[in-house]
Amino acid sequence: MKKATPESKDVLNPTEAIEYFGLSRRKFYSLLQKKSKHSFVVPYGSRKLIIKTAFEKYLKAHPELRRCR
Repeated sequence: MKKATPESKDVLNPTEAIEYFGLSRRKFYSLLQKKSKHSFVVPYGSRKLIIKTAFEKYLKAHPELRRCR
């Protein structure tokens, strides 16, 4: 059985989201630590999962999360 790739998933863990979207690890984890609720974060037990489509919309409005290249 093949392991699912981030391209085929609807929900990503933070590490997959960082790699898939090319994000700054420091800025992304800082965003997740804030107390404000984001529509793209889904709590699953003690973990936080990222809804890919909702996060894509968030990134269009906040491109500063991407890595500087």
